[in-house]
Amino acid sequence: MIKPIHRVACSPALAACQRLMQRFALWLCDPTITGAHISQQVLQPPVLASAIEANWLWDFLQCVDAGQSLLSRARTVAAMPPAQKLALATWIQTVAALATQFQPAATPWPTDRPIANKSDWMAFKTLMESFYNKGFRSGLPYFPNGAPTAAGGVNYADYVSAFRNAHRLNPAPHARQVCVLCGCPLGDTPHVDHWIIKSAFPILSVCADNLQLICSTCNEAPNKGDKPVHSAGSFTDWFHPYIRPGNGALRLDYVLPELSVRCSANTPADQPKAAKLDALLNLTSRWTRELKAEYARHQDVLIRREQRRLKSAQARHTQDEILTYVQQWQADLAACEPHHEVHQALAAALQEPTRLAAWHSEIALVN
Repeated sequence: MIKPIHRVACSPALAACQRLMQRFALWLCDPTITGAHISQQVLQPPVLASAIEANWLWDFLQCVDAGQSLLSRARTVAAMPPAQKLALATWIQTVAALATQFQPAATPWPTDRPIANKSDWMAFKTLMESFYNKGFRSGLPYFPNGAPTAAGGVNYADYVSAFRNAHRLNPAPHARQVCVLCGCPLGDTPHVDHWIIKSAFPILSVCADNLQLICSTCNEAPNKGDKPVHSAGSFTDWFHPYIRPGNGALRLDYVLPELSVRCSANTPADQPKAAKLDALLNLTSRWTRELKAEYARHQDVLIRREQRRLKSAQARHTQDEILTYVQQWQADLAACEPHHEVHQALAAALQEPTRLAAWHSEIALVN
């Protein structure tokens, strides 16, 4: 969250699909609904909001996952006992109201699955995740503005493109792009990340406030992976990409003796959130590796310049010349380039008298 994160142009389509999922899931949890009720005709309004959504959902339910149709998974949910349906419906309503978790006195976030029966939970989980794994991949029944459409709806590739375009810091088409979480290169194979993992909270699998495009390094273990982004159900000490963004609240603190940086907060109130984000993404260690690599790169530049001076019988670099080099390098740093914040921290640190003198001494040892 070192960079601003924005909802993209097709976010209304995801929000519309989230409402469809919630409406369908709660309908399945109605005690009067059984597996026999699920048909293309019955799904028409008023069960769902429009005939386009009902027809799309019926076609979607014919998809097969692990040898079973999604329709069979929906019928399993519809056949659950009333008490189990009530527990699941309560869970759906609590989890789907994600924004309330960042308000005072929020309803406790559920940390356990709502259905004790494992096979019933797996049926529900597979059904909800498939809205992302199958529906989103092939195309949702919505235009980017959220209006229903029978063809040409928003899909995964559309979202990736929209997110890239919305977060492009340099408008040049071939310019490097930056990961919004860590500031590192986004790369050619970024991941659409579920901030709250969909395996535990599948009702959020296509939630616009739960998706973002990040670098593969951030998204894979030992970094974010499947780690929770709450503390035993509490979001108090956590940032959120959209609802409680960290951009503007974070800073990089340079630690002179260690030649390292730490992920910190601009205010004491946000320090626990910065610490949680650091632990989630291992930002301090990753940023420190980049800082040391950039330090070594510039040290090598100056060493080679020093060697050329000596070969041509010129005077060695003075400390003022090294300072001028650092200042020019800092002036040329571009905010749209990867690692900008780390490089700025290094450039500022190298201008401290103690570090500048140490660097001058290191270069003076060149023969």
